[in-house]
Amino acid sequence: MAIYAIGDVQGCHAELMALIDKIRFDPATDQLWFVGDLVNRGPRSLETLRTLRDLGASAISVLGNHDLHLLAVAEGISRTKHRDTFGDILAAPDRDELLYWLRQRPLLHHGGEFYLIHAGLPPQWDMNQAAQLAHEAETALRGQDYREMLWHMYGNEPTRWDENLGDWDRLRCITNSFTRLRYCTADGQMEFRQKGKPGTQPAGLVPWFEAPGRRSTGAHIVFGHWSTLGFHVSQGTYCLDTGCLWGGELTALRLDDRLERTTVANLQGQYQRPAHP
Repeated sequence: MAIYAIGDVQGCHAELMALIDKIRFDPATDQLWFVGDLVNRGPRSLETLRTLRDLGASAISVLGNHDLHLLAVAEGISRTKHRDTFGDILAAPDRDELLYWLRQRPLLHHGGEFYLIHAGLPPQWDMNQAAQLAHEAETALRGQDYREMLWHMYGNEPTRWDENLGDWDRLRCITNSFTRLRYCTADGQMEFRQKGKPGTQPAGLVPWFEAPGRRSTGAHIVFGHWSTLGFHVSQGTYCLDTGCLWGGELTALRLDDRLERTTVANLQGQYQRPAHP
């Protein structure tokens, strides 16, 4: 069995199907891992969700920030933004089924020696703690009171993990870490505004995977979310967001001893990277 991790799709369904064909994916024997942000900004979010849902157990995805945004908009908790492109999902006859399926996705998946997340981990967490905290937020998102969770997830505070955080502050911090984190300070304070590639950030900020004393060091962590970073391998972490949506590529990384990378180019020539994606 081969396992392929795939970067942020964001509704780029044509590129996804081309990539699946290129790696000769066999759903009977292989598995696809998606780093989240399945939807939004690209042209075919509805078809993307339907394809992944229909793949059943052969497709595993974690939640990204755009996926959570879709869920919040669907519940009337957040407003659509001018670049949102998931109206096809909201108007679909199978909308409720798709949104329920999406809401059941995890924030962290572990298989073999690899961990799958969307964005990052604060340096205070080891992988056991990360899994436990992911489960806390997943339970809230899957429960009867999930609308309360979606309502309270917005905001940048708190910016530092503390085991004594309670209630919604705790769940917001967990969710922001898994779905929004790129940079933090050397002592572990998270910063959510900077989106540029390393070298463009203000002094005092480092990529989350370079934070001194990071307790998840030694784990193999696959993530996306950071299109300006692109394909990047460092200290046991693998970034697979190669900016397909913005005219780049969609990337698949085979997770075995070969770590073979396969890409397809953007097929939607009209899509270009804005100043702040």
